[in-house]
Amino acid sequence: MRLMNWFARQWRNRRGRSAVLRTGTAEVEIEPDEIFLDSSNLPSLDPAQLEGRVERPVSRFGIVTAGVLFVLVVGIFGFRAYDLEVVEGAQYAAAAANNSLSRSLIFAQRGVIYDTNGVELAWNEPAQGTSTPYASRRYTSLPGLGLLLGYVRYPQQDASGNWWSTALSGVAGAEKLFDGALSGTNGSEILEKDALGNVTRQHIVEPPVDGADVTLSIDAKMQSKLFQILSQHAQDNGFEGGAAVIMDVRTGKIVAITSFPEYAPQAMTDGDAAAIASYNADPESPFLFRAVAGAYTPGSIVKPFIATGALTEGVITPTTQIYSDGSISVDNPYDPTHPYVYHDWRYQGWMDVRHGIAYSSDVFFYEIGGGYKDQPGMGIDNINKYLHMFGFGSTTGSIFPNELAGTLSSPAWKAANFDGQPWRLGDTYISSIGQYGTQVTPLQAVRAVAALANGGTLLTPQITKDAPIQSSHLDIPPQNMEIAREGMRLSVTDPRGAAASMNNPWVQVAGKTGTAQLGLHNEWMNAWAVGFWPYDHPRYAFAVVLEHAPAGTLSGAAPAMYPFFQWLAATEPQYVGEASSTEEVAD
Repeated sequence: MRLMNWFARQWRNRRGRSAVLRTGTAEVEIEPDEIFLDSSNLPSLDPAQLEGRVERPVSRFGIVTAGVLFVLVVGIFGFRAYDLEVVEGAQYAAAAANNSLSRSLIFAQRGVIYDTNGVELAWNEPAQGTSTPYASRRYTSLPGLGLLLGYVRYPQQDASGNWWSTALSGVAGAEKLFDGALSGTNGSEILEKDALGNVTRQHIVEPPVDGADVTLSIDAKMQSKLFQILSQHAQDNGFEGGAAVIMDVRTGKIVAITSFPEYAPQAMTDGDAAAIASYNADPESPFLFRAVAGAYTPGSIVKPFIATGALTEGVITPTTQIYSDGSISVDNPYDPTHPYVYHDWRYQGWMDVRHGIAYSSDVFFYEIGGGYKDQPGMGIDNINKYLHMFGFGSTTGSIFPNELAGTLSSPAWKAANFDGQPWRLGDTYISSIGQYGTQVTPLQAVRAVAALANGGTLLTPQITKDAPIQSSHLDIPPQNMEIAREGMRLSVTDPRGAAASMNNPWVQVAGKTGTAQLGLHNEWMNAWAVGFWPYDHPRYAFAVVLEHAPAGTLSGAAPAMYPFFQWLAATEPQYVGEASSTEEVAD
């Protein structure tokens, strides 16, 4: 208590007055024992809650120590922030950008191209030893299919790795023709990468849809053999190129279609610079698909169709006889001493229409085309009428791109190409044997022969195995076409026949040859061979053209077909016999 009293006195001395408590307007003096603790009330306080303790001021050492620690921590964090933001800021910014989500393409598989027997002609192989995200395109090594199959162009990236072309797209041939079906649809996925570029998670957003397979109607083995035989024959006899087509006369499906020279699809797809440079420098145009986009003067292969027209128009009968002593002469109104002479290619003697076709007599067709003495002629309009009925002078309706329509000689054509000159009788004569302005494609020729072989059904050429038949019927008496077919068979079997070089013991062939003169002085020639087999029950028509050999070349297109028929009978006998009753037939 003495201690308490001492504190009280000290407190009063300092304040100089008693502590008072103001209550309203009254002041009540507070005694020291009412504000100081003593031992009597300490036990009721909770030390854990700091009750009953007297606060002491913080020492100077503690304040200094705390300040030093604060400054040290702030300095460390500040230095590290400076290092991250300034010194290594760009590096960590790039790492942060890469530590993100990205969208990646999933390339669809391109469809496979098969031949009619299920042989792979174009397929895919996973890229070996590379990070290429799409499969490589591969092609058959069989020759003779390059222009038909075509090639593809791969997807393209820029220098930053961004895809500016995302499609493995067809550029030519079947690859381009069926690109919509073969391509499919690319998919995509989300990739999550860490700052080091490692993929930590991936999720497919859109799965790819692979392309559909395409089965062609062609027999790759037959087409390749036809190519090898014809191209070798052409090389041996000075021809610069050629083409061939074989068509099913009952359905219009193309069994073989080849051209030479050709390019290699693999070289084009892989971007073989040396091979591509050689193709571009080749004057014989290996990029030209001659079977479809090559137009040639047909020569005498048009004679069976003109004979059919002459019979139908009543210009001749099956027994009409015409004599050829090697030429006919027509008066020259400008100089009677120099008549116009139109030559046959040899002395023929008397002949009817069957033998006129078989011997390919030019005189016979001069007379039935333009008329001569007592023999009336069809005239150029009727000549073109029947050529057009058989499909010449217009495209075939096939799905092949770049198909040419060709041309037919006519007064309008002559006026347009020869400064308005009028049409003359001699022009009709020359047009009657398939020359002058007439030009046709091998695809047109095979279609026309197929229509003659099947009795008058003009088919649309088809290149896929499951394509439906498309056709129209020609308004021509069947017996007239039968006479033309008999003339074509006689051309092969008669020793004097123009197509006798195709006669063989394995395949009953009916055929027709043609030779067209080229050049300012007729110094070059094209050679044709067309026909169908087997003769009694036709199944297949063919058309072959060999291009640009020196005039007078003795071995044309027909001799090249002999070894082909020999190979066909020995290796593919299913193509030699008659069609089975279960095969699809055009109406």
